[in-house]
Amino acid sequence: MTPSLGFVIPVLNEQDRVGSLLQQLRERYPEAELVVVDGGSEDLTVATALPLCTHLLIGERGRAAQMNLGGMACGADYLCFLHADSLPGVSAARLHSYLDKAPQWGFCRVRLSGRRPVFRIIEWFMNLRSRLTAVATGDQMLFLRRSVFERSGGFDNIPLMEDVAYSKRLRRLGPPLVIREPVLSSSRRWEQRGVLRTVLSMWGLRLAYVVGVSPGRLWQYYYGR
Repeated sequence: MTPSLGFVIPVLNEQDRVGSLLQQLRERYPEAELVVVDGGSEDLTVATALPLCTHLLIGERGRAAQMNLGGMACGADYLCFLHADSLPGVSAARLHSYLDKAPQWGFCRVRLSGRRPVFRIIEWFMNLRSRLTAVATGDQMLFLRRSVFERSGGFDNIPLMEDVAYSKRLRRLGPPLVIREPVLSSSRRWEQRGVLRTVLSMWGLRLAYVVGVSPGRLWQYYYGR
């Protein structure tokens, strides 16, 4: 029996992106549950998403809390956690062929939307790092069996690095299944902040997290608060 599929999408002020994403997901994965979890948007995100998704939830602001709420509400066999500015490139048939192998968890390769050659270099290093460390970031559509999500307690309720922390716990179950077809993720943060500055900032945040700096302090630095 083919396992069922659900996408869990945390959003906050994504009125310009969430509608297009949900329409494309519905066209490409017509049988999938689409669970949108809003963290208190002040724009038209909720009104835009409501007629296009299976479930729309409003919960505590924070990506980890929102994804945990969505994961608990989704009844599919496999949960795919997806950012509002990312779109999986794998077809429904191909994705089901991966899931028919019954992986405990996994993630996709990533491709950035920017066309400059520097983005090909960045994504190459991102894919190499994730494959070598078995640690995924939110841009890579982390997916796992719902039963694993329930047993593991979901994402660590921390303001930053929740995807890294969860990947490190999940890899104790075994190696991830890495989907070759990439997720197309927005390069807007690099374009807005500058490529070099963003790369150095991300490396610095990851190093600080490894040596024990609290996610709360990292969040304050990353968002300038």
